[in-house]
Amino acid sequence: MAQTLETSKEQLVGDAIRQMQENLADNAWSLRQKLALTCRILFEHGHDSGIAGQITARGPESGTYYTQQLGLGFDEITAGNLLLVNEDLEVLEGRGMPNPANRFHSWVYRARPDVNCIIHTHPTHVSALSMLEVPLQISHMDLCPLYDDCAFLEGWPGVPVGNEEGDLIAGALGSKRAVLLSHHGQLSTGATVEEACFIAELIERAAKLQLLAMSSGQIKPIIPELGREAHDWISRPKRYSAAFNYFTRQILRHHADCLN
Repeated sequence: MAQTLETSKEQLVGDAIRQMQENLADNAWSLRQKLALTCRILFEHGHDSGIAGQITARGPESGTYYTQQLGLGFDEITAGNLLLVNEDLEVLEGRGMPNPANRFHSWVYRARPDVNCIIHTHPTHVSALSMLEVPLQISHMDLCPLYDDCAFLEGWPGVPVGNEEGDLIAGALGSKRAVLLSHHGQLSTGATVEEACFIAELIERAAKLQLLAMSSGQIKPIIPELGREAHDWISRPKRYSAAFNYFTRQILRHHADCLN
């Protein structure tokens, strides 16, 4: 006999959250392995754009972070060939050089102590939407972790290798987790690698759906309080880990070398 058909939504949500805490597994990958896995996930899910784009995560000392070598594609990144650099982009560990555009990551990290991982890419649908100079419009339940959580930088400042661009991009991001950069791409952040990966994957899907919807008619907005409710329901560390673990299981079928 069913026992919960009269249970309030608030209690059902609370029960589900507790069950997620008990049943959804974390992972034991090292930080370097998580970054390498994320690069392969990004590659397989449409974020590849040659050698453009960067991923970073805070390093062991203040003002340091891990990133990939310039000249390697996301499908070539391994836990062993990542670099550790400082805010001047001087290499502290590893061989090669970082992407000079990594400079704006330093500005984001300085402005956002809560951010521990940054993903910047030029995926196809995000890039296409950025050419229209319109903000990301969240109007579907699955996309609600980005509801009122994706900023928009309308003016293109040019190649982001200067400190001016770093200050501008960090300012545009503000307190949100992502920003759509006109004529450029996207930047996603997270307190963990798993969260940043989840947000980066989601923003490309959101851009794809927005372009499809715009080609068919006018996008209808969702009710704000329901958008915020869905945002908070999906935006949980356990769900980020579960999604990351799923992506990882997919990737390791063909990219097991990234853990070396």
